[in-house]
Amino acid sequence: MNDGVRLDLMIGPVVPIPAPQVVMDALTGVEVTTTDTGPTLFQLTFTLANRSPLHTLFLLAGGGPVLFLRVIVTVTVNGTPTVLADGVITDHQVAPGGDEGHSSLVVTGEDVTVLMDQQDWSGLPFPALPAEGRVALLLAKYAVYGVVPLIVPSVLVDVPIPTSATPSQQGTDLAYIRALADRVGYVFHVEPGPVPGANIAYWGPRIKVGVPQPALNADFDADRNVTSLSFRFDSTRNKIPTVFIYNELTKVVIPIPIPPITPLNPPLGLVPPLPTSIGDLQPVADNLSKLPIPQAVMIGLAKAADYADAVTGEGTLDVVRYGRVLRARQLVGVRGAGPAYDGLHYVTRVTHSLRRGSYTQRFALSRNGLLSTVPEVVP
Repeated sequence: MNDGVRLDLMIGPVVPIPAPQVVMDALTGVEVTTTDTGPTLFQLTFTLANRSPLHTLFLLAGGGPVLFLRVIVTVTVNGTPTVLADGVITDHQVAPGGDEGHSSLVVTGEDVTVLMDQQDWSGLPFPALPAEGRVALLLAKYAVYGVVPLIVPSVLVDVPIPTSATPSQQGTDLAYIRALADRVGYVFHVEPGPVPGANIAYWGPRIKVGVPQPALNADFDADRNVTSLSFRFDSTRNKIPTVFIYNELTKVVIPIPIPPITPLNPPLGLVPPLPTSIGDLQPVADNLSKLPIPQAVMIGLAKAADYADAVTGEGTLDVVRYGRVLRARQLVGVRGAGPAYDGLHYVTRVTHSLRRGSYTQRFALSRNGLLSTVPEVVP
C-alpha cells in the first residue's frame, strides 16, 4: 500500500479474526462496490502456489463443513479507519497464474444481507405489529453478526388489529423487509462499520441532506484530486411524476402530480429541469392506484425523486491525493467542473480498487438541477 494507506483483512466463521500473514502476502487486489440502494459487493484476488492449503479453505466456504466464511475489509487512510465491506464469500474462481507453479484465486462475496435471503419464512405471523416492529424483530436474528437496526418510523404507522387481520411474512427476511420498505417509499441497506464487526441496518427514507464530504477538485492544478470527471445532463428525464388513483365510488381515475423536491430530497441544483410531459409512476411502483391516497403519495414521493436527477456524473480519484475515503449515500462538493456542475452532488456509487502501491476509486454522482445552490463548497 501507499504511505498513509493500510489495508486490514479479517476472515473467519461468524466472528472473523485478522488474516494470517501468509494470506496477506498472497493478496494482490481488492475491489469493493457500494451503491445507494443495493448490497455491498467485494472481490479479493490472491496469487497462490498450486498446492497452497488456501485453495481448500476458500472451497469449504462455498458449501462444505464450514457453512460460510465472513470477510471484513478495513482501510486506514491518514490514520482514519474505514470499514469498506463486511460480508460472506459467495463464489470463488481459480485461473492459471503467470507460471506453472502458481494460480490466481478470485473470491467474491456480498454484505450480510445475503444471509437474510437464504430461508423462506412465508406464513410467519406478526400479530399487532406495525411494519417498523416487524423489521426490528426480523433484524434481531442477525445481532450475532453485529447488525444494529436503524429504523425511521413512517408517517403511515399502521398497527393491525388481531381480531380483523394478522399480517404474515412473505418470502425471505430480506425480501419481506424490502417489501415493507417499498410500501412506504423507504429503502433498506446495510452499512458496514463504524468499527470492524458492526453493521448498521438502515430502514428509512433515502436522505440527501447532511454534512458534505470534502470537495472533488477537477481543475485546480496542484489541488486537483480527481483523475477524471465528466457530467451529463439528460433532458429526457424532465417529466412531471404523476400518481393515478382509482376512485371506487365514482369509478374515475384521479391524477395526482408529485413534487420531486421534498425536505429529504432538497434542490441541489439551482435550475431544475423543465418538465415537458407527464411521467406515470405506475410502471415503477405496482398497484399504486389501488392503495390509500396517503400511502400512494408517500411511495410516489420516493419514486419521483429519480425523475429529477437529470444531472449525472462519473469519475475516478486517487485516495492519497484526496486525503480520505469517498463514501456512497452521502453528499460531496465539486469544484472546477464549470458553473453548471459545481456545487453539491449525491454519491450514488463508489468502487474501491486497491493494489500494491495504489488505491483508486471510481464514483458516480447525481443531482436534480444545474448551477450550485451554495456559494462555495468545503475544500
